[in-house]
Amino acid sequence: MSGQLQTTATDHCCFCAGQKEAGRDDFTRIPNGTPGVEDRMSVLWHYGVETGRLSPEQFVALTSTNAARIFGLYPRKGTIVPGADADLVLWDRHMERKISARTHHQNVDYNLYEGMNLRGAARTTIANSRIVWHEGDLRAVKGKGRYLPRKIFTRSALG
Repeated sequence: MSGQLQTTATDHCCFCAGQKEAGRDDFTRIPNGTPGVEDRMSVLWHYGVETGRLSPEQFVALTSTNAARIFGLYPRKGTIVPGADADLVLWDRHMERKISARTHHQNVDYNLYEGMNLRGAARTTIANSRIVWHEGDLRAVKGKGRYLPRKIFTRSALG
């Protein structure tokens, strides 16, 4: 990897196809964003790590560590060390799936990646020492999140 890519994100916004059609004749009326957060990591793994363009370590930096640094949350987030929050994704590098709006968990009627066959996906997600996702079962509890004060970004955040 050349080092030019520091992190990944989506302009995730679940507007349904009908809402997007508002801009059919005037692009300035198209609601911004696309649904994509559910599949972002799998797409990056498949086209990054599986193709040899990224190492597994670079994948972790791009999807976790660097974002925590940029947003001033490192080392509380983005690393596994004593005192850090117990936020982990248990990744199955061999899991294969076909992306489809019929099977995704987003509340939207289409998928930007419709029909892609990908290898690599999250099996379990742990946030603050609690399982919040396990093999397709969302276990997050409304109101359990919390505000985290953060330091202001500095140019040296990424080293």
